[in-house]
Amino acid sequence: MGGPLRVLHVVVNMNRGGAETLIMNLYRNIDRSKVQFDFLTCRAGVFDEEISTMGGRIHRIPYISDVGHFKYIKALTQFFSEQDHYEIVHSHLDKMSGVVLRAAKNAGVPVRISHSHNTQSEGGIATRTYKWLAGTLIPRNSTTFFACSTEAAKWLFNGKSQTAQILKNGIEYEKFAFSHEVRKQVRDELQLNNKHYVLGHVGRFSLQKNHSFLIDVFAKYSKMNDHAVLLLIGDGPLRKEMEEKVRTLYLEKKVFFLGVRSDINRVLQGLDLFVFPSLHEGLPVSLMEAQGADLPCLISDRISKEVDLGVHLVHYASLEDTVEWAEQIKKISNKCISKTNVPAALTAQGYDITATANQIEDFYLSVSG
Repeated sequence: MGGPLRVLHVVVNMNRGGAETLIMNLYRNIDRSKVQFDFLTCRAGVFDEEISTMGGRIHRIPYISDVGHFKYIKALTQFFSEQDHYEIVHSHLDKMSGVVLRAAKNAGVPVRISHSHNTQSEGGIATRTYKWLAGTLIPRNSTTFFACSTEAAKWLFNGKSQTAQILKNGIEYEKFAFSHEVRKQVRDELQLNNKHYVLGHVGRFSLQKNHSFLIDVFAKYSKMNDHAVLLLIGDGPLRKEMEEKVRTLYLEKKVFFLGVRSDINRVLQGLDLFVFPSLHEGLPVSLMEAQGADLPCLISDRISKEVDLGVHLVHYASLEDTVEWAEQIKKISNKCISKTNVPAALTAQGYDITATANQIEDFYLSVSG
């Protein structure tokens, strides 16, 4: 069959999550005359149009939470029997990749990649138990293991983690490079002036991202600095609850919900500090982007030290204490922060997307028949 090698990426949807952002960064930077990405998804996503424009095909099956275990398995089996031309299936569903890759193996797909982007499962006890069972299928149904960090590899692959390849969450750092002009534009758009000290967070409104803790921290810090504001970028199931919490604390004039943005690279320019109190993470793309924008970052001590580029931008704090966070913010805000050589650090540590894209492209081509 002529044309590029077509690789099937399996995701729930192609919205602006960390894993999906990485996939799109890779997709934009590979040689698409040699390798094309197709997608098996369950729901529409914001990147669908761009994927189609770049030549990618989007397949859709119902999600397991909508149709149940058996109908989901049936849909997977039917899909792989009908679309039997894929040599490589690359699954990004964490523990649920076990179910997908078993169906791919049964259909005779020769290369089956399980990719870990996290260090913990979401959901209640029943959901986590189901995911754990699905995860037990990964070792015997995968041919290759990828992870964004060593911690993410240990979590998903257990005893097999030593064989995992670390694929760095590379970014297009030219898009994030600091610009005084863009900073002024963004702050003007948001009606913020030079007096404002602007904290920002990018992430889905879910338990993992710990927005409730962040709002408590901000409530304390805003008493120390009357000019402090907090920008929350993203959407998700807990957004309404967080909006209500902000109202309860009378912070509506200081905390702004910006929703999902397609211009994160611009918005970051308007911030003074990036705050990230996650309960768990693999290796967040958003922290690479924030450092790419030369932003100081105050983050949870539960996040892997691998995220620190070593350019004195990352500060850790314990999730046990909101006061410690508020004091750290105050300390960082009083520092005169000199600009660092972020591009060199990103490149040296393998977070330049060009290097990551070359790595994955070479891998795909080397394993294809």
